[in-house]
Amino acid sequence: MDTIQQSPTEQNGKTGQSTLIKGIANFVSVICHPVFMPIVMALVIFKLYPAGFAGMEPKRAGMLFISIGFSTIVIPLFSILLMKPLGFIGSYKMPTARERTIPLMATMIFYFWISHVFNNIPGAIPVILKSLLLGNFWGIVLIFLANIFTRVSMHTAAAGGMIGTMSILLFISPANMIVPFFIAIVIAGIIGSARLILGAHQKGDVWLGYLIGIIVQFAAYFYSNL
Repeated sequence: MDTIQQSPTEQNGKTGQSTLIKGIANFVSVICHPVFMPIVMALVIFKLYPAGFAGMEPKRAGMLFISIGFSTIVIPLFSILLMKPLGFIGSYKMPTARERTIPLMATMIFYFWISHVFNNIPGAIPVILKSLLLGNFWGIVLIFLANIFTRVSMHTAAAGGMIGTMSILLFISPANMIVPFFIAIVIAGIIGSARLILGAHQKGDVWLGYLIGIIVQFAAYFYSNL
């Protein structure tokens, strides 16, 4: 049976499409990196659930968000930047589960610190914000444990946390959260698709990440209300 040969133009067209799709997937992976998710979701909570921040001075709220950003973005990224020159990791992409061990341990410490601080700050801080940070810490712990067996996706764990948080807001916010909730699901789907397109994870690792993210946010919220 004769095989159908593709013309050079068709081959170049498919290569160009593949490159474009992977470029978009890379872009999504960068802007939706899990290190940005805590501060992004904190700001989303502030925007969508203003009732929880009633009576809080803008300056105080601003300092809270600066603290979250510094503890969950600046310090972790600075630590990871130092790890490659020091030989703790071979690549900033950390393609193997073993390479992610020390960065996960460091991030775990920073997430525990900011969660502990917020849980003990005097004054009215929304429970949903405290549970967000606690859930992030619990999520890192579970990812660290799962990392022993498989390279679970941290991107989709963060995306799952977003879905979990939006699900909680769906129930506690006086405003209608249907549209933001479905937007969160779409964004989470895009993130997972991007990781699969790049071949960064197996499907099971992607779904496990979603599951971890959703579970820890619900668990942290219920724990914070005990």
